[in-house]
Amino acid sequence: MFILEQKIIAGVDVGGTSIKAALFTMEGKMIRKKTATTLVGAEAGSVIAQMRDLVEALLAKTGIPNSKLLGIGAGIPGPVDPAAGIVLEAVNLGWKQTMLVDILEQQVNVPVYAENDANLAALGEMWLGAGRGAKDLVALTLGTGIGCGIILNGQIVGGASGGGGEIGHMTMETKGGPVCSCGRTGCLETFASATAIIREAERAARAGSSKILAATLATQGKLTAKDVFAAASAHDESAIAVIDRASYYLGLACSHLAVLLNPARIVFGGGVSQAGPELFDRVRHYFSRFAPAYAICDILPAALGNDAGIIGGAWLVRSRLYGMGAPGC
Repeated sequence: MFILEQKIIAGVDVGGTSIKAALFTMEGKMIRKKTATTLVGAEAGSVIAQMRDLVEALLAKTGIPNSKLLGIGAGIPGPVDPAAGIVLEAVNLGWKQTMLVDILEQQVNVPVYAENDANLAALGEMWLGAGRGAKDLVALTLGTGIGCGIILNGQIVGGASGGGGEIGHMTMETKGGPVCSCGRTGCLETFASATAIIREAERAARAGSSKILAATLATQGKLTAKDVFAAASAHDESAIAVIDRASYYLGLACSHLAVLLNPARIVFGGGVSQAGPELFDRVRHYFSRFAPAYAICDILPAALGNDAGIIGGAWLVRSRLYGMGAPGC
């Protein structure tokens, strides 16, 4: 229960489908959450107004005075320059060189901090999720593509231009391979994302090598990653082969991350991460095969689900205002 004397922080996670916002205590307890459909295709100002309206609606609904809000941490699906508060590009939103922080701060009159959404998800998992207690971790998001947030000594590694952690576009095969959305071939996400798993499973179904997948495809008209994992659990050899192929590339990519960064944990979020042992046992197997002994680390499913980004947004505010010694640590 919120106590009137308490200060609060807000996290906002902007996606191509929805915008989530929540209010938190300084200890990370969620007070209330609200979601709205993203105005995709609208000008940036309209989406930023949605962010503002969500936070203000939460304050009004909970009866918390605006004066108790310390700041807002916002996650955006694209590279961000945190120092300048500029969204360099968000393809799904149609944003380019958007002055998010300046615009939103003028509307809410509290500090606003912006980061890439995968980075915020990593912060959230570090604070209250599968990475809790570890200040060095990598968080992968396995969905349509593959996102990645890197945390070293409790701090985001964003790189010189905000593009640090774009592991989905790490070249895994130098010759050939499926064409990626970035225009190149051989990228990790063309082998191991949900999109890649579905593509290979539908190919097997159409080739007649999997009765289970073929029947599901005929009934539904398309497959999901969940369908593929269900078929694998039913001992379908084609489905198992598809998952094993994705696991091979994920294990190899994680071994590269472990050698370079030596994280304590690598956590997997996103829909594919809910696959359980069918995925994780195989990824760990290939990881152990490729990673040297000194770089071995825990590979775990993420714990916060779709709330990782908003929780990470709250942590971002906390850490920017107070550093690692924030109240409630």
